[in-house]
Amino acid sequence: QVQLVESGGGLVQPGGSLRLSCTASGRSFNKEAMAWFRQAPGKEREFVAGISWGSSYTEFAESLKGRFAISRDNAKNALFLRMNSLKLEDTAVYFCAADPTARSWARPEYRYWGQGTQVTVSL
Repeated sequence: QVQLVESGGGLVQPGGSLRLSCTASGRSFNKEAMAWFRQAPGKEREFVAGISWGSSYTEFAESLKGRFAISRDNAKNALFLRMNSLKLEDTAVYFCAADPTARSWARPEYRYWGQGTQVTVSL
């Protein structure tokens, strides 16, 4: 059974940082792109960042460039998201996704999804 499990979410003050992790089990994803999405209450799931299988190419939501960084460790079958200078509007459930079925990584069309980890930015 293939599973993606996110961790690292939590409560943080504005301006703080968090590092999310996503660990895959059941199969290797070292030949597929992976990505992070997020979904705030009452809003649609939105693309955060994506990374190619060899880490040579990354893509970010325009509004998040410069604050977020995505990386992966294929030896550990893991994906990471480093979030800096967090803002109130970054509050959301963050999802890990693997193996896109659409040409654009920004489309939420992936074969595998994690259950999500809550990130809350609050005073």
